[in-house]
Amino acid sequence: MQTPDSVRATGGGPGRGHRVASRHHSRLLSPSPHARRWPTVTAVVPTLNEADNLRWLMPRLAAVDEIVIVDGESTDGTVEYVLSVRPDARIIIEPPTGKGSAMRTGMAAATSEMIVMLDADGSMDPAEFDSFLALLCRGFDFVKGTRYGCGGGSDDLTGLRRLGNSALTGLANKLYRQNWSDLCYGYVAMRRDAVERLRLESTGFEIETEMCVNAVRAGLRIAEVASHETERRHGESNLNTWRDGFRVLRTMVRLRFKGRLTPPADQPMCETTVPLSWQAAAFSRTGTE
Repeated sequence: MQTPDSVRATGGGPGRGHRVASRHHSRLLSPSPHARRWPTVTAVVPTLNEADNLRWLMPRLAAVDEIVIVDGESTDGTVEYVLSVRPDARIIIEPPTGKGSAMRTGMAAATSEMIVMLDADGSMDPAEFDSFLALLCRGFDFVKGTRYGCGGGSDDLTGLRRLGNSALTGLANKLYRQNWSDLCYGYVAMRRDAVERLRLESTGFEIETEMCVNAVRAGLRIAEVASHETERRHGESNLNTWRDGFRVLRTMVRLRFKGRLTPPADQPMCETTVPLSWQAAAFSRTGTE
């Protein structure tokens, strides 16, 4: 049986012969009562005046165990809307110092076994969670989305951004001896015990690159999975192609000459995987959205 192109093992993890549930089904977040329960999941969403976009996103996060909103002092009713539809959401308000700062805060606050990070602008579809989580349950520690895998794509990338991403991804592959297809994409999932091992410090959009290269430096098991990015649904992006591209370049070059990251003294490297009986149950279920 051939491995789908939509799933790529890019680190030193399990073999590549994995089947994942279609991204068009969300059954794995609401498993059959006869199957063993799926691990708990936290969605981390940085926000800054995203109320209009969250009206699309929040209903699609209904099956997630925990939602952490890190808000940069929004003035458009973002926090009020979130609490109106999800009163149990964890809201953290801090000055808008950058996407990286917000993501680090959100990851540190998450309490579930698995963490998924996605943007608030509606460009990343939670229907794809199953594909990310399936690979974490297969034993990977860090799963990154790629817009260039089979089934992936982007409605938002301009020609300049596509060219820049390609050049930066190629350089990262040479520097870190990887085979990534998409470096600058922030749809990422990881095991919670991987957060401390990443030792993240970035404050801006370069956090996406720092996560990838530090996952290599920490010896995490890494995989890519296809994802389709749509256009931002409302408002304007804070991304600046030249400024943020330079920060990505500086980050990957600077970290290349630092040593490997070792686990904190009180956190040994985790080798736990999900029992095969659970995996089989998860992948044999059928259903529709």
